Amino acid sequence: MELRYDVEIVTFVVSPAHAYFGRPKDGPAADVPTETPSSVEIIADKGIRGDRFFGVRAHTEAAVTFLALEAWEAAAGDVDPVVARRNVVVRGLELDPLRGREFSVDTGDGPVRFRGGRPAHPCAWMDTMAGEGARKALIGRGGLRAQPLTSGTLRVGRASIVTDIELDATRAAAQVKRAQPLG
Repeated sequence: MELRYDVEIVTFVVSPAHAYFGRPKDGPAADVPTETPSSVEIIADKGIRGDRFFGVRAHTEAAVTFLALEAWEAAAGDVDPVVARRNVVVRGLELDPLRGREFSVDTGDGPVRFRGGRPAHPCAWMDTMAGEGARKALIGRGGLRAQPLTSGTLRVGRASIVTDIELDATRAAAQVKRAQPLG
């Protein structure tokens, strides 16, 4: 059974290097460019062209990260979600049920298929970058890592998600307790 959901891609975050490493008290790397392009090129089994995880073998199954804007706002308020450094920030999408499942995202250029993987857990940097308590508030709602199964282009704006599992947009901000993929 195929189910279709209308969502919005709010922003993409692409960076060629890590900005959050070392001790949070020392601050993020200042010379790391972070882009928020209007479209991204997804390459099967590699990730987003130009991103720090692109083609990194250890991250093949987690090359693209999704974050529900509702979850971010519940944890960090009105802090810019780019701070989370998740690749695809979406509105209106419950992410947790997609763990271990295949799903496609289509923004008008044809569907790009993904396999949902493990949760994207927040790091200690979130308290420094988004405010005290943000890390704890993001536990269980920090996003979803995914493996791109096909190549294609995604654009900011309206998108449709197709999957075989029921999703509930009203649960996009919900904190979940499971730590492992469902599949």
